[in-house]
Amino acid sequence: MATKDVPKSVRIRTGDGNEYRFDAIEQAADFYDCNRSDAVAYACDTVPSLVEAARDVLERDDLTTEQKREIAETMSTRGIEFEIQHDVISVAGD
Repeated sequence: MATKDVPKSVRIRTGDGNEYRFDAIEQAADFYDCNRSDAVAYACDTVPSLVEAARDVLERDDLTTEQKREIAETMSTRGIEFEIQHDVISVAGD
């Protein structure tokens, strides 16, 4: 994206049923020990890497299907669900 296309600010709606977003941002800021804006950026940068790492673990041949299912269940969270079939699938949603 060209620099001229980047907005000076981005608004995140936290009303009308989206109040949970503010709590999520606050939790990220506490986790990363930074301000809310940086926390959102860090989280957005981190999630794809974590999902890829989880896929790598779940595709290992030295784990049983049951172990993979337990790991997948543990790592699944809001917006990210791992399902074990013959291949590992992660589903981003919401």
